[in-house]
Amino acid sequence: MDKALQTMIDNMPEKTGKSLAEWKQILQEKSFSKHSEGLKYLKTEHGVSHGFANTIVTLSKEENNSLEELVELQYKGKEELKPIYEKLVDFVNSLGTDITITPKKGSVSLIRKRQFVLIKPATKTRIDLGFKLKDKPTNQRLENSGPFGTMCTHRVKLSELSEVDQELKSWISEAYEKSI
Repeated sequence: MDKALQTMIDNMPEKTGKSLAEWKQILQEKSFSKHSEGLKYLKTEHGVSHGFANTIVTLSKEENNSLEELVELQYKGKEELKPIYEKLVDFVNSLGTDITITPKKGSVSLIRKRQFVLIKPATKTRIDLGFKLKDKPTNQRLENSGPFGTMCTHRVKLSELSEVDQELKSWISEAYEKSI
């Protein structure tokens, strides 16, 4: 498990008053159909901060799979893309210790105080990397958000390991810096 996520889970009882298992039980009893409903409930009814609420709801939905299994399932049949994912995560981890890596069923969110990058294996040959870079002009490589909608402001399509270059890393760094 990602070290930052494990730390967040370990700190959950102190910071939220309940363990992850207790929060999962509460959410299971309420059985929210949408992520946003569970998030709103935890924030308004229990005063849980956004970061903890998002992690609790995400992990409660993925009850049957570990975080590692979620990533493995995303790249099943797309194994040639996994080295790109790993290089992206390695770089992001070099930016700081305040990053939470949250795998979901179809993507991985990189979160500081809020999500700043989203990694999604879009096809068998391409990863779509979504960014939060408000007011940044688009260009041929740094496109508008496309299918990410309002979750991201920009998107970069990656098919080769070599595309995780200095330019891409500068955009990731910029998104990280703006996510405080």
